[in-house]
Amino acid sequence: MQLLPLLLQLERQPGSLREQVEAAVGAHGTPLRWAITAVDHRPEQPPMLQIEAVVLSDASPEASDA
Repeated sequence: MQLLPLLLQLERQPGSLREQVEAAVGAHGTPLRWAITAVDHRPEQPPMLQIEAVVLSDASPEASDA
């Protein structure tokens, strides 16, 4: 097990914001904490969110380099 810091970009979609963020972060491991740290408002497009998170991952660093 290891702590893995993440910096993600997520395009906002209709529906629950919490569920969207938790799904994006959860794809990388068990979320320990996350925060929306920036929002890029784009004309004619959904906002782009910057998410900073820390997850607990059971993947070894060597496995993710492959």
